Amino acid sequence: QVQLVESGGGLVQAGGSLRLSCAASGRTFSSYAMGWFRQASGKEREFVARITWRTGRVFYADSVKGRFTISGGIAKNTVFLQMNSLKPEDTALYYCAAMATDGNYNYWGQGTQVTVSS
Repeated sequence: QVQLVESGGGLVQAGGSLRLSCAASGRTFSSYAMGWFRQASGKEREFVARITWRTGRVFYADSVKGRFTISGGIAKNTVFLQMNSLKPEDTALYYCAAMATDGNYNYWGQGTQVTVSS
């Protein structure tokens, strides 16, 4: 089992920044990568960013490229999402998730709310 707890969400004006954190505990060594997802009210959950633990390789959704940066803690138990130049359309509940070696995100946090005002 892997437990994930997100923090760092809040209310920010457009153009501002927030840094989300995801603390992982439990069998974290069993995860292959960590990802961030978001779900806006009335919309489907969407992928935001991913980091592979072993290689540090990162992937981003086109909508956040150049504005968001995902990074992982040295101890492999924390992942961050630095969000700059925030837009109202970034408003959503943000989740972190742990990906197993089979490519499936098997563990999810409870989410942290990000609200960007115009």
